[in-house]
This record gives sequence, C-alpha cells and structure tokens, in this order.
Amino acid sequence: MAHIEDVARAAGVSTATVSRALRDLPHVSQVTRDRVREVARELGYVASPSAASLASGRTRTIGLLTPWVNHWFFSNVIDGAERALRAEGFDALLYTFEIPRDWRRRQVDPDVLRRRVDGIIVVGMPLDRDEVDALLGLGHPVIFIGTGAPGQVTVRVDDFRTATEATEHLLTLGHVTIGHITGSPQDNAPWAPPVDRRSGWVDAMARAGSAPTADLEVNGYFDVEGGRESTRQLLARRPDVTAIFAASDEMAMGAILAARDLGLRVPEDLSVIGIDGHDLGELVGLTTMAQSAEDQGTTAATLLLGMITGTPAPEQVIFPTELVVRTSTAPPRAPVATSR
Repeated sequence: MAHIEDVARAAGVSTATVSRALRDLPHVSQVTRDRVREVARELGYVASPSAASLASGRTRTIGLLTPWVNHWFFSNVIDGAERALRAEGFDALLYTFEIPRDWRRRQVDPDVLRRRVDGIIVVGMPLDRDEVDALLGLGHPVIFIGTGAPGQVTVRVDDFRTATEATEHLLTLGHVTIGHITGSPQDNAPWAPPVDRRSGWVDAMARAGSAPTADLEVNGYFDVEGGRESTRQLLARRPDVTAIFAASDEMAMGAILAARDLGLRVPEDLSVIGIDGHDLGELVGLTTMAQSAEDQGTTAATLLLGMITGTPAPEQVIFPTELVVRTSTAPPRAPVATSR
C-alpha cells in the first residue's frame, strides 16, 4: 500500500504539500495540485489520517491551551495560529481552562494531550512550574504566546515598555493622578503580562514625580464588565483621578461605560487608554497601544512547526506596539476658579 511519502517522492514535493494538495488547502499551485492527485491515483494512495499518523509517528495535530476564546486577544491569536497550521496540513486541538474570578482554575492535565498532538501552544495562560514541567514531559515542543515561562520559547510584546508609553502619553497631556486597571489578583507570576504592565505604570509615574499609591489600582479581570465595575470603585475612593490606564482595551471600554454611568464625559472629565488594538476601539474612539495578535499566533505556529522538525527557535520573539491616539484622551480639564 502506498504511503504519503511515496506520493511526495514521486511528485517531487514535500509530504506537507501532498497533504495540502489532497485536502484542497491553500498555498498550492493548481499545476502542483494536479500533479500530486495524478501521482496519488497512479500509486493507489488514499489519504487516511489515522494510517498516516501510525506510519509517521505524527498526529499532524497541535494542542492549543487557552483560558478563553471569547476575548479579543485570545480569539485573534487562535485564529492566526489555526490559519498557519491549516496551511501546512495540521489541525488544532483546542482546550480551554477558564480562569474564574473567585477561585483557581483547574490544573492542566498533560494526559489529555498524550499521543494526540505533535506540539503545544499555550495562549495567554500563566502556568506554574509544575504544569510547565508536565507539558515538557510529553516530549513535544511547547511555545508560549503572551505569558511565557523562564527558559521557554515565547512570542509576546514588550509589556513593560508598552505600559510605560501608555502612561507617558497621559502624563504628557498633563495628567498627574492616573489610575490603573489590571487583571486578576492571581496574575502575580513574575513573567505574567499584568505584572510588567503594572510595573511600567509605576515606573513612568515615579519618574514623573507622582509615585502611585495602592488605592489607584483596581482589578478588572480583563473583560468589559470588570473594567466597568472596577472603575466605579476606583472613582468612588479617588474622585481626583483624571485619567485611567487599563491593561486591556476591553477593560478600557468598561471604564468608558463606567464614566457614562457616573455622568462623566470622556475625555473632558476622564481620559482612558488601553492596550490591544481591539476591532471596536475605533467605534468608541479609544486611544490604545495596538498590537497584532493574529500575527503573534501565526508566528508562534510557524516556529512550532519548525521546532517539530528540529529547527531551533529563538527564546523570545518580541512584537512591537503602536500608540494610536483617538478621542478618549485629552489634557485634563482646568480647575474651576473660585471667588474669595
């Protein structure tokens, strides 16, 4: 019985190209597609995923571990990764590990991936050392996006620098009392993005002579409702806040909604800046530090496929962010003069 390697050899192409051609996937010319199909017919080759896996020792499947699929960053990363995998004849096996607000998420069980995947992509999910070691123990390449771990290949943005630039934008406009919306209280690993984003805010404020106090920071849990609720709490205890730096666009949008709830105008009474480049940001006029989440997913998947075949990958790939100024930030309103 002919195998995919026999078709690839006879057609003069790679096994990945054979897989793409026979499955009508993109990035294969029509001439190559026709040649592969003709060779497959001549050799009597019939594509069988299970047979191919047994013959090659490969499943042609990549495990994707993520806390959410309905948040902007995660959905765009997953989309970029899945597109890159599909183009090379690989499937994605998705596992979600939602992080609740009031208790710890369930531990990652490597057994659900055993003998089912050729590699693993962890998307924005902080893992403890034991979990990382358990995944590495499967013997497959592992790559992280957003939240990494020491010594592991990670694709991410420079969270500290991004947060610094966001805060400096508000400081340059003249704001002095700037609040910060971070993620969950459990996001405390040294390599977690919320930690670096908080540090960037603290550093920029301190260098401007306005070192922030604990009452200027609230937890927004990286969603719109969390940003809305935490902003209401922040402004209740610190009504002197004139600007907010949120660690994600979704929390920033929640802050804008909270301002509306409280009868405040954005940006006249409250300036707001986020991080992401959310698709709806332009609709609400949100100033943001934009990143390309989809490209991060594509890059991570491409690197992982190379690692599977023995190609070394850099320990870190840092993507740039760009300040996009819209209508949610402006200089603080001048205080109203009082007569004596």
